[in-house]
Amino acid sequence: MAEEKAEIVICMGSSCFSRGNKQSLNIIKGYLRERGLEERVVFRGSHCFGECDKGPVLMIGGSKHTEVTPGKIADLLDSYFFG
Repeated sequence: MAEEKAEIVICMGSSCFSRGNKQSLNIIKGYLRERGLEERVVFRGSHCFGECDKGPVLMIGGSKHTEVTPGKIADLLDSYFFG
């Protein structure tokens, strides 16, 4: 039985993109590559989560995270993948 993949969804709407998700996109890609997690994760963009005032927004494993700056990415992903 195949292991279910984790899902990371990054908001690519103009507000979130300009407020940090442009940099976060590359940080997440690098994080997944460096830790060999690319095969275990579906990483995709979404146009908008409708919470522009709380952006940048990122969904990790179904949990929504708001005000996610590029500096918070590694800690969020470490917490999700490694407890």
